[in-house]
Amino acid sequence: MHISEFQRLMKDLYSSNDRERGLQKTQLWFFEEVGELAEAMRKEDKKAIEEEMADVLAWMASLANMLDIDVEKACLSKYDMKCSRCGGFPCRCGKE
Repeated sequence: MHISEFQRLMKDLYSSNDRERGLQKTQLWFFEEVGELAEAMRKEDKKAIEEEMADVLAWMASLANMLDIDVEKACLSKYDMKCSRCGGFPCRCGKE
């Protein structure tokens, strides 16, 4: 599945709920999921980490949909198969 396909799936599944909830509350849900991911990583719980990563991606896609941002296009524009700072593949600058 491409990022754009996943983003479209989240739109088809949740856009009505997202609109009703609003941008600020959706943003808070996203932050909560990032916190849950951090907790799962602290506990080194691989299953929970996988689930929370999926949740973080889903909520990010919902935010992007609400802001009319194509995440796949944005990622390819910034990273275009190379490091966004040094242009290397793999990165040679050591910065992230």
